Amino acid sequence: QAKYLAQIILVGAQVVGRAFMRALRQEFAASQAAANARGRTERPQSAAASRIIGISLQEAQQILNVSSLNPEEIQKNYDHLFKVNDKSVGGSFYLQSKVVRAKERLDEELRIQAKGDKEKGRKAET
Repeated sequence: QAKYLAQIILVGAQVVGRAFMRALRQEFAASQAAANARGRTERPQSAAASRIIGISLQEAQQILNVSSLNPEEIQKNYDHLFKVNDKSVGGSFYLQSKVVRAKERLDEELRIQAKGDKEKGRKAET
């Protein structure tokens, strides 16, 4: 009887192990597909900036509540949110740091766009 019980436990462990490994592979494949999809929607420089700063362009726009990359609107919203979340007035340092990171990400995107526009201008001249 103990022999059969040990076999049942062993077979059950193998089945659970295989199912776990299959689920792990599927999750890894889905994660890779999502990462590739994100990479295709952003330009290579923009995707690199997202990785370096740690925040995506869309998330930065949501944090600063801007729909377009308008430098004046970005600065205005940044100044307001930075002051509101100042720790000395009862704000959150965490939220304030998120606001700073969002501004950095949007500034980087503006720099990338300006560089791209400059390169397009040079190509048009030749």
